[in-house]
Amino acid sequence: MDGTTPVLAFPWEAGPEPGAAVEVAEGVLWMRIPLPMTLNHVNVYALDDGDGWTVVDTGLGTARIRDTWRALLDGPLSGRPVRRVIVTHHHPDHIGLAGWFQTAGAELVTTRTAWLMARMLTLDVQERPAPETLSYWRAAGMEPTLLSRRAAERPFNFADVVAPLPLGFTRIGEGDVLRAGGREWRVRIGAGHAPEHATLWSNDGELVLGGDQLLPSISPNLGVYATEPEADPVSEWLAACEHLAPHATGAQLVLPGHKLPYRGLPLRLRQLVDNHHGALGG
Repeated sequence: MDGTTPVLAFPWEAGPEPGAAVEVAEGVLWMRIPLPMTLNHVNVYALDDGDGWTVVDTGLGTARIRDTWRALLDGPLSGRPVRRVIVTHHHPDHIGLAGWFQTAGAELVTTRTAWLMARMLTLDVQERPAPETLSYWRAAGMEPTLLSRRAAERPFNFADVVAPLPLGFTRIGEGDVLRAGGREWRVRIGAGHAPEHATLWSNDGELVLGGDQLLPSISPNLGVYATEPEADPVSEWLAACEHLAPHATGAQLVLPGHKLPYRGLPLRLRQLVDNHHGALGG
């Protein structure tokens, strides 16, 4: 032992510019889609299938991001069509334009829970917060003046930033194998950040498409919501880390949903578990 502290390795110092792509491995392009928030981007990936592309995640369903995709399709994607969209999980920045791609002829591939959650939420448009939401905010200790103001406002609706999802999708689950970009990918399921979150591990041992389950430098949001106030996302998250850890190697290049691609996944999983155990006092 030399006494040094192991660190993650980041092959790129910055993400691709808007409208550009970086080839992170043969047949795999990394692109960034803007987000209107502090975390100002989501990473998306295009896998080269020869006569078209498989895209992993999409960004929000807004006019600006549709324009961003048109520029990518005409530029780095060389005018070839997106024939398949793989969605890692149901959050708007990942599934927002899946329906848009579907209406153009793409196949949607995701987990059953991700599709059901997204489909349900796009149909659940509310002009005012639901009574259950108000009860949840009240129980969580929201200040009464803020609660009264929020009760009179139109809440954020999933459908505001997610394109309508047509009926029908291709279901993936734990252990399934997909072929895309000249590789075979094994599906491994995570949890905690989003239910039935798909991660894809190339069978050649080189790449992991980690979505938000395997971020390099921030912890995924582990939230409790009014829909399930007694949920325990931290325990689900820790169980998912333990489930994924035996498949992790230092050689794998992890392609995350945000921030930079990295190597050192076994270390990162240990960091995440230790951080959450520490927060729990374990």
